[in-house]
Amino acid sequence: MVARRRKRVARESREEIPSPPGYSAIPIKFSEKQQACHYLYVREHRVREGTNSSWPQKRTLFVLNVPPYCTEECLSRLLSPCGSVQSVDLQEKPDLAESPKEPKSKFFHPKPVPGFQVAHVVFQKPSGVSAALALKGPLLVSTESHPVKRGIHKWISDYTDSVLDPEALRVEVDTFMEAYDKRIAEEEAKAKEEDGVPDDEGWVKVTRRGRRPVLPRTEAASLRVLEREKRKRARKELLNFYAWQHRETKMEHLAQLRKKFQEDKQRIELMRAQRKFRPY
Repeated sequence: MVARRRKRVARESREEIPSPPGYSAIPIKFSEKQQACHYLYVREHRVREGTNSSWPQKRTLFVLNVPPYCTEECLSRLLSPCGSVQSVDLQEKPDLAESPKEPKSKFFHPKPVPGFQVAHVVFQKPSGVSAALALKGPLLVSTESHPVKRGIHKWISDYTDSVLDPEALRVEVDTFMEAYDKRIAEEEAKAKEEDGVPDDEGWVKVTRRGRRPVLPRTEAASLRVLEREKRKRARKELLNFYAWQHRETKMEHLAQLRKKFQEDKQRIELMRAQRKFRPY
C-alpha cells in the first residue's frame, strides 16, 4: 500500500506542472519539512504597444499566486540566483492603470488584507527574466540562515511594528510637507510665467485671482453662504408668471384685507364701549 502511494507520488511529480497559458510554474516550499509544493506562476511583464508602463520592459517579471508568508524580501532572495534584483513590489491585485507609484509610508498607508498577491520583480538585466522563466524548484522560503517568522513570533513582530515611533513619524511628516510646499511653489511660479502667454494654438489661459487669499470655511460660514445663495435664488424667481401664482396672490391679498377689517372692527367696538357721556 505504501509502495503504491510512493510510486503514484513519484509519477505525479514527473508529470508536467499545470500552469495558466503563457505562464511558467515555479514550485516553492515553506521549509524542508513541508512535502506539498506551492506554485508561483511567472511570465515576462508586457503591455500593449503605445501604453505607458511604470515597470521597465524586458526587465520585469510578473508573478502570480504569491502566498501571504512570502514577503518582498523573501521573493527577492528566491529569485536572486537568476540575477541582481532591483526592486520587488507586492500588490493585492494587478494594477491596470499602470501609473507611477508614490513612495510607500508605513504610517499613512494601511497594510493590505493578508492573502494571495501578485508581484512585479524588476531585474538589473533582461537576462534575469529569462533565467527566472527557466527556474526549477522547489525553492525554500524559510531556511536556517533566513528564517521566516510564524505563529506567536509573527504576532509579536506584527504588534511591535504597529507601535509608532514619534520621532520617525515627525520626520516623515516634515519631509512630506516640505515636498508639498515645494510643489505648490513650483506650480504657482509656472502659472505666473504662463499668465497672459499664448499657447501653440494662440489661446491665452485666463485665470481668476482674488485680492485676498481664500481662507478655509467653517461650518457657520458655510451655512451663511448657503442662506445668502437661497435668498438670491428667491429674488430671481418669477412672480405672478403662472396663472396659479396670480390666483394664489389674489387669495392671500383678500385674506389679509379680511383680517385687517376684522381687527379694525374690533378696535372700533372697543373704543365705543370705553366712551363715556360727559356733558360738562
